[in-house]
Amino acid sequence: MTDSTASLPPEVVAEHGIVVVPLQVVIGAAVHEEGTPEASPARVAAALREFLPVSTSRPAPAVFAETYDRLATEGAEEIISLHLSGDMSGTFESAQLAARDATVPVTAVDSRQVGVATGFAAVTAAQVVAAGGTAGEAARAALERAAESSSLFYVDTLEYLRRGGRIGAAAALFGGALAVKPLLTIADGRVSTLEKVRTSGRALARLEDLAVERAGERQVDVSVSHLADAERAGQLADRLRIRLAGNLDGRELWCGELGAVLGAHVGPGMLAVCVSPLPD
Repeated sequence: MTDSTASLPPEVVAEHGIVVVPLQVVIGAAVHEEGTPEASPARVAAALREFLPVSTSRPAPAVFAETYDRLATEGAEEIISLHLSGDMSGTFESAQLAARDATVPVTAVDSRQVGVATGFAAVTAAQVVAAGGTAGEAARAALERAAESSSLFYVDTLEYLRRGGRIGAAAALFGGALAVKPLLTIADGRVSTLEKVRTSGRALARLEDLAVERAGERQVDVSVSHLADAERAGQLADRLRIRLAGNLDGRELWCGELGAVLGAHVGPGMLAVCVSPLPD
């Protein structure tokens, strides 16, 4: 199991038999599950531009409890429940609370990552299970992959991260005052400033170079994500396909729109790259 912020394509979820629990998006007074038309990335981007209140909410422990019970009824003997960083969301905590009373053993795992980095870790866990590994082995492999993954992203403004409490007011003010275009990463489960660049063009060029540097000589999976900026994301993905052709070795580079929950915290114009080395 994972959650909707893992941003896994539906065909990958189906291929590996992964169960996805949705987080919620609150637009104005309306609450919607991520993945529904009412909580689409485009709807979130439009609401942010219109200064409508947008927030997000974790799944309640009862939602996890119901899912664990359903899977047990369907024949699951053990469950690995892998989620986005506990420092960024209460989702992992909900999974832990529900796991205490589950009718089958549940291993709740804090990936210490967000977005596709969590998704790649979930795929690795599923592959270990499919190969006959134990729940403990799958959880360890997932954590190792998440720790090796690099989540790199560019935002037009730090304002949306400030509103959601994901970055300090002082950092947001500093970025805005100097017209800095920040490059960010996830370090120890939290948003961290990686570099500060003066223009968006330089920031995106540097984002590309950083992704290539993080790949090094290793075999990697790569994903490019965006919110309301498909053109620039497509251009970045095309360049990375060329520069990382040897690292990808024919594997597809994913490129798509960021989910509504994460999008609500970064705002329109965000571009992200996840570089995830393949397990040995």
